[in-house]
Amino acid sequence: MYGFINTCLKSLVVEKYGEETWEKLRLQAGVQDSFLTFEVYKDEITMQLLDKACKILGVPADMVLREFGEYFFEFCKRSGYDHMLRTLGGNLYEFIENLDALHSYLSLSYQEMNAPSFRVEKNEDGSMHLHYYSDRRGLCHIVPGIIGAAALDFFNIELSMEIVNQTEEEERTGKKEHIVFLVTQNPVFSYKERNEFSSSPQYVADSAKHIENQQNKEDLEKGKNAVRDRGSSICPVKKSHWKTIRGMITLGRGKLLRGFDPVYPKSLWIDTKTFCNGLPFHMVFDKELRVKQAGVSIQKIVPGLQTMGICLDHYFSIVHPEVPFTISSIQKFINSQFVFQTRREMMPESWKQRPMLELRGQMIWMESLQCMLYLCSPLLRTLHELEERQMHIADIAPHDVTRDLILLNQQRLAEMELSNQLERKKEELRILSKHLEEEKKKTEALLYAMLPQHVANQLKEGKRVEAGEFKECTILFSDVVTFTNICAQCEPIQIVLMLNSMYLRFDRLTTVHDVYKVETIGDAYMVVGGVPVPVSTHAERVANFALGMIIAAKDVQNPVSGNPIQIRVGIHTGPVLAGVVGEKMPRYCLFGDTVNIASRMESHGVPSKIHLSSSAYQCLKYKNFEMTERGEIEVKGKGKMHTYFLIRNKAATENEILGRPVKDLDSGRESAQSIQECRTETIPATQTQPEKDQTPVIAMKYIDGPTDEQNSLKRRNQAKIADLAGKTYDSKSDGSLHGSQHADDGSCPPNQGRVKPATEEPRNRNIRSNFCTLL
Repeated sequence: MYGFINTCLKSLVVEKYGEETWEKLRLQAGVQDSFLTFEVYKDEITMQLLDKACKILGVPADMVLREFGEYFFEFCKRSGYDHMLRTLGGNLYEFIENLDALHSYLSLSYQEMNAPSFRVEKNEDGSMHLHYYSDRRGLCHIVPGIIGAAALDFFNIELSMEIVNQTEEEERTGKKEHIVFLVTQNPVFSYKERNEFSSSPQYVADSAKHIENQQNKEDLEKGKNAVRDRGSSICPVKKSHWKTIRGMITLGRGKLLRGFDPVYPKSLWIDTKTFCNGLPFHMVFDKELRVKQAGVSIQKIVPGLQTMGICLDHYFSIVHPEVPFTISSIQKFINSQFVFQTRREMMPESWKQRPMLELRGQMIWMESLQCMLYLCSPLLRTLHELEERQMHIADIAPHDVTRDLILLNQQRLAEMELSNQLERKKEELRILSKHLEEEKKKTEALLYAMLPQHVANQLKEGKRVEAGEFKECTILFSDVVTFTNICAQCEPIQIVLMLNSMYLRFDRLTTVHDVYKVETIGDAYMVVGGVPVPVSTHAERVANFALGMIIAAKDVQNPVSGNPIQIRVGIHTGPVLAGVVGEKMPRYCLFGDTVNIASRMESHGVPSKIHLSSSAYQCLKYKNFEMTERGEIEVKGKGKMHTYFLIRNKAATENEILGRPVKDLDSGRESAQSIQECRTETIPATQTQPEKDQTPVIAMKYIDGPTDEQNSLKRRNQAKIADLAGKTYDSKSDGSLHGSQHADDGSCPPNQGRVKPATEEPRNRNIRSNFCTLL
């Protein structure tokens, strides 16, 4: 089938069911996204699309095909065939009768089109029998959709079509599906007309009276016809010129009467020679296919026809419709256009190298002579085809529109070729644009992994990003205990894999609690709550994140001992100043004493403990967290400070803190921290590249957090970006690897780092690395 059909099917699915349904349908069928109008595609593609559409939509095949037929009619109208369809016939019978002629015309442009064939028969009760012939099986239910939509649109008639016979006929090219539909017509009344009829009290009586009057008129008309027929057969009455005109035209309206009676001469006023010259392409043959008469041009092209009485099927074969060359088959398709092709073996030897000539025309059965008249013209699409057969325009009669058709179609084919080239270029541009959009999303995903989204957007627009002051936020630092000793005893790749495994788990937790990851330097990990988007629950978010870090670290193996690693965590709450520093590789940095104190809380902490400053403790004091007092300790550069340890969240389970789906078997509100002593998982001794956690991330709910719908939308959007960005891996610097150096050096770790967008998922997290060579 041509791409026009598949494009129509795509348009139907997208318009009725959405772009996502089409994408799902296309992927399951394994076909491309777009189709070229004048390109020929295998029938299996269309059949596969229809089959998958039935399964995805859960609709029977006959309903899908009927809906496709209705939409195909509208699609053809929108594609520029509206006027052509409207002029096929003045009623439904004529419309169907000329469908084959329309297909014959379209075959000039769509040269490989294999269209179905239609034959219609009128019944005495006003119904019709529609015969449908097709090489493609299983598509007959499209016909009621197309014919029904055309009848309703063009003739304001509702149709009822049911299959009364379904067979397979052995034709010249094989078995053809032959479906017979019973077509009944019901006129459609407008709402206003229906109300007027139904509201009238005389409706029933008037209807009966109308039917009676109609029957009387029909009886009277029959009587007049009988008298006229009897009178004309006995003694024909000669009408005057003006009486004939009056009989043909309704005075005052200028419309032809429906009861038109043609007038024929007593004898044919044309001689045989003039007839054969005036109609150079015609043939007359009898029931045995013996040629009785032929036009002069056709005799010139097929010299054998000069011998009258030869059998027509010896010199010609029927190309369309694909039926046996018998008089009965021709009579069956009498309303179809017939295409004959000359037989190569019957041509003169010097002509056998030429392309064979095709003739197209109509068949007229002459009952009185028991002969068939074939009025035809050469089927030529271009001037090139005319030259190949060594013919000229002069060989075609001046009144034959084939002359104009060849010239017009030559121009149309050139326009079609240009249109096809433009369509191909458009498709190439669409694919390039799609690839460009994907690359743009990858670039944006990488950019948003380094800077907050609003900051990145301002920088892309060339605007200056002003530094912002945050009056209250909570900062967290963490590092790995004895990290220096681990680095001294391991290969660099083992350190990289260990840190990558740990940071992937931590990154997942930043999405669960919606905190901002500032940076990672070696084994140091820094996050902040309340920046860059201020929230009132910043301390709760960071505290829950810290509890999750302690649990997640137990899944990471120490490459030296084989045991789970231990981390120290420090938290402090206070004001900071945040802004972008530098033009080359800009960083979103935090400045202020709050950063230093948070770093001191981590460096003065205890393994597998969460160390809190007094300000952080005050923020969490009434928030369902269990904390213990550590007392006063000496903090380098700060003197004595009163600090605390965070033990657990009394109102949240471990699954909630880790963002895992809550199982139905979970009971109670078990603390994440209370089970940490008994929760250890053994990791294989040989550490491999860690894979990202495929468990769906369930964001923990906070009073100032987004709704479930917003979370769901965020996850879907980030999943798409993650698919585009592909898999990324961590690699951490070994040149600046350090264990407890924060307690010794008197300065906090640099806080410039990469930015986590507010809607980022762990799947698309591309963690920034600053590595030197560990050699």
